[in-house]
Order: sequence, then C-alpha cells, then structure tokens
Amino acid sequence: MSGSLDIDLLRSFTVIAESGSLSRAASRVGRTQSALSMQMKRLEDTLNQPLLLRTGRGVQLTAQGERLLPHAQRILRSHDEAMAELSGKGLSGTIRFGCPDDYAAVFLPSLLRDFASQHPQVLVEVICTVSPRLLEQLDTHAVDLAMISQPDDPGTEGVIRREPLVWVASQGTAVADFDLLPLALSHPDTLDHQAARRTLEEQGRAYRVAYASSSLAGLTALVRSGQAIAVLTQTAVPDDLQILPPSAGLPELPGVGITLRFDKDSPSALVTAFADHIRSILPAL
Repeated sequence: MSGSLDIDLLRSFTVIAESGSLSRAASRVGRTQSALSMQMKRLEDTLNQPLLLRTGRGVQLTAQGERLLPHAQRILRSHDEAMAELSGKGLSGTIRFGCPDDYAAVFLPSLLRDFASQHPQVLVEVICTVSPRLLEQLDTHAVDLAMISQPDDPGTEGVIRREPLVWVASQGTAVADFDLLPLALSHPDTLDHQAARRTLEEQGRAYRVAYASSSLAGLTALVRSGQAIAVLTQTAVPDDLQILPPSAGLPELPGVGITLRFDKDSPSALVTAFADHIRSILPAL
C-alpha cells in the first residue's frame, strides 16, 4: 500500500457502493462510467486491494470494499463538516419532511446522508405516512416539504421520478389457487389501493380486502405469510417477495409519479435547498 486516500476517489467509491451500479453512480456524480471505472482502478492501486466485483446485476463490494466503506463515509463526513464550517456556506436549521413509508425505506438513507454531508448543521425531522395524510399535514403546516405520489398521467408536471405499481406475493404463491383473491392494501384513498380494486373490478376478478393499513411492515408481513397479495411500488418490493408476472393473470396496474409539495408558496432557503437536493439525487437512486 502506498500514497494517501483521495477525497474525490472516496466520494465516488461511496456513491457506487450505495447505488450498486456504475450507471446509477455516474448519473449521481456527473461522470461517465469509464471515468468512474478509472477512478476505482486508481483507488484499488493506492490500496493494493480489489474493492469491487462486476456482476450481471451491477457491482458488489469485495470483503476489502466492505471494510473500506465505513472508513470512507466517516472521512467524507469529517471533510464536509470542516469545509462547511470554515467556508461559512453551510445552512443550519430544521426541516420537517414528510415521506411515504415505501419511499422512506428505499430512498431516505442516501438522500439524508448526502444532504447531511453538505449541510451538517441541518436537522431533518421525518414524518412517514401515506400521501393523502401528507397533503393534509401540508395544509395544516405540520410539515415544510413532502414527497407525494400522484397519478402518472400524460402531461403531469413536476414529476421527479416515475414508479410502476406491481402485484407482489410470497415466493411460490399461486394466484390461481384463490377463488376470492385476498388483498393487503394501503388506506382506501391511496393510489395503490384504488388501482388494485379498480383494475380487478374492470377485469371481473373477485377479491376481498384482507388487510388495509398504511404500515408497509404490516402489509409485507401478511404477504410473506402467503395469505394475501399486495400492490407496491416496484422499487419498494423486498428481495424475499416476488413480483407477479403477467402470466399470473392479474390486470396491468398504472404507474405513479413522485413529486414534491411545499407548505408555502415561498419556501425558505433551507427547504428549497433540500428540495433541489432531492430533485438532483432521486432520479438516479
């Protein structure tokens, strides 16, 4: 091992580790995949250790890469805190941010970590609930900013990311075994609940709502038991559950668009900075 650890190389390494893909990481850092590959080669040469394994589904960390990651994150956090403090450019204050459970589980770790590295004096308070409740909280000024699901209709403005809705079941579940399809759904006024019932009714498929709750953990627990089928955004499907293919015979579901809503027409500089951060990072996650 020779030389020292370059901050830029460590930053690219952590983004690749979090993204699990060179293409997604390249979008986040604004570099080409070949440039990122060259950076990783330089970092591996510095450490004289292999850090990444290329697979058909993206990249994985080697054992050495797993050991480096927490050190890299700690180094970057200290570096960014020092730069923000010494430059006087860091923002400070508290943001009340609303986010649905499924997006929180998948997107929030990276969104909050990256923002905290740039603005270590900012506290983000997170409120997790379904989009209709978040809209109500915006109306009562209980949150400053919220990530909202809305119908992904043609011409819809302000969509940051599009997510397909999918039918989800436990491994080995056969839809044909159910005469009356049991459903585990979110609240009745949510897009996934409404889409499931509407498309099944249009198909003429008999069903019953076995469970309706805003708890993502509750929905997935019932699905894991094999007692119900759920509708989730594709990105939120846990690895141990299966997305049912068209051959299962269930109707095609619509997609949803992810957008941001503010509590005020003129949000503060702090809230605007967090919203801009989400817009820049979310499409690549």
